[in-house]
Amino acid sequence: MSTRTALVTIALLLLAIAIVSPHGSSSKGPYHADIVRTPGVLNPDVTQGKINSTICVRGWTKTIRPPTSYTNDLKKRQMREYRVGGSLSDYQEDHLISLELGGHPAAPRHLGPEPYPRASDVDSIENELNAKVCARELSLDDAQRNESELKHIDG
Repeated sequence: MSTRTALVTIALLLLAIAIVSPHGSSSKGPYHADIVRTPGVLNPDVTQGKINSTICVRGWTKTIRPPTSYTNDLKKRQMREYRVGGSLSDYQEDHLISLELGGHPAAPRHLGPEPYPRASDVDSIENELNAKVCARELSLDDAQRNESELKHIDG
């Protein structure tokens, strides 16, 4: 299967998931990121050619991370929109593509509430993908695609 065919297949699968489950979950359990509400937005400053001056620099994500006041306000609104229950502390306002892999820091269509403990589990996977990209074991594009699939398909 060609890369183009695989991407089209994934896109159609994600669209089908969005149609079948357009409102996420009403529980605190794991659920898929909503492809319509949270399709993902990449940081234009992060490319394969710039990883040594961005995502592979220790502490770089701290320089671009949005303030908690912004993400908490967004999380409150999105929890209502996505119809998920629980308190703010039950969720992490998560970047679809982590900052460690070149996700946009503050775009609302790139952030969404992800329930704990799933959010913590996914954080470790994001760190592993970043390490592979920085070690040149995985391309940035492949790592971003893996993370998007993890959050859109695996929940």
